[in-house]
Amino acid sequence: MEKEISQGMMLRYFVGLFLISIFFLGKLMMPFFSIIIMAMVFTGVLSPVHRFFCKKLKPNYSSLLICIFIFFILLVPMVMFGGILTKEAYELYLLGKSVVIGGNLKGAIENSNILVKINKFLLNFDMQITINDLNKWLSEAGKIVGLFLFNQLSLITSNFLNFIANFFLMLLTMYYLFIEGPKLIDFIIDLSPLPKEQDEKLIKKFEDMSGAILIGNGVGGIIQGVSGGIVFAVFGLTSPFLWGVIMSLLAFLPIIGIGVVFLPAAIYLFLIKRTAAGVFFVLFYFFISWSIEYYYKPKLVGERVEMHSLFVFFSIIGGLKMFGILGIIYGPLIFTAFVTLTDIYHLNYQKHIVSDN
Repeated sequence: MEKEISQGMMLRYFVGLFLISIFFLGKLMMPFFSIIIMAMVFTGVLSPVHRFFCKKLKPNYSSLLICIFIFFILLVPMVMFGGILTKEAYELYLLGKSVVIGGNLKGAIENSNILVKINKFLLNFDMQITINDLNKWLSEAGKIVGLFLFNQLSLITSNFLNFIANFFLMLLTMYYLFIEGPKLIDFIIDLSPLPKEQDEKLIKKFEDMSGAILIGNGVGGIIQGVSGGIVFAVFGLTSPFLWGVIMSLLAFLPIIGIGVVFLPAAIYLFLIKRTAAGVFFVLFYFFISWSIEYYYKPKLVGERVEMHSLFVFFSIIGGLKMFGILGIIYGPLIFTAFVTLTDIYHLNYQKHIVSDN
């Protein structure tokens, strides 16, 4: 009996110490949380590339080569274009504070009688829209988008040295994760009280979602943003670089996407009598969206990530509100963890709870 009590006390004492150590470890690593998560995401996505290079190079050389590649692909363009983007974002914010609808566009709207036709329909709902209403809505939209981007970019530029240090810490973490990652995964699986197949399922889902975000949405967003910015520049619309970046971010949203920018731009072109340009904008939007969403992403990502588009949409919006720009990645990952754990619960634990009741 004394032995059992002693073992019970030892177990409680050990669990208490273990939880305290976990708490302080969490506090210790919290400043590096974003760095570690981003390094894990990039490492998971690029691990096939690392394995390919390892066939001809030593693992440490292969890891170093990939980190150098990430440096030139991500950091150099961000440093080069960060100042331009911050300036254009602030100009968009100032534009939102001023009168958005200028004289030419105001006259075009009035001459087209488009508001008259809209208001005839809205009379059925006791509603009416005026030029001032449109001006207010466009102003608010411009302020919200411009201020969000300006705040995110200002946070980076005002703490530039801190941003550079964090980026290199991420590369350093990636370097060691490529080399020691399998051992770390085995350690986590051995430490977890869950069965091995459930831990592996969670890790696999995270890898699949990371691939969908970076390869599917990330590269797809860059394609849509770059092509959209080029189209804006060719047709003489203002701030093509900024709108290209905005479209790259909007491309992550599966329901609305770049249509939030392209369709209003097309309407604007129709209203100022640039009908051919407006038609091109509409056709280009449907072509680029259809090819990315229904051809490129399924080909590249496949059916590995089974999540409804509406859930992806809300997870990204919620992630942006909670974590800022990194919420584009964090939101879907959090939702993936919930969906996977729910699936594990239904398959393995629900029957036990129901039988106990």
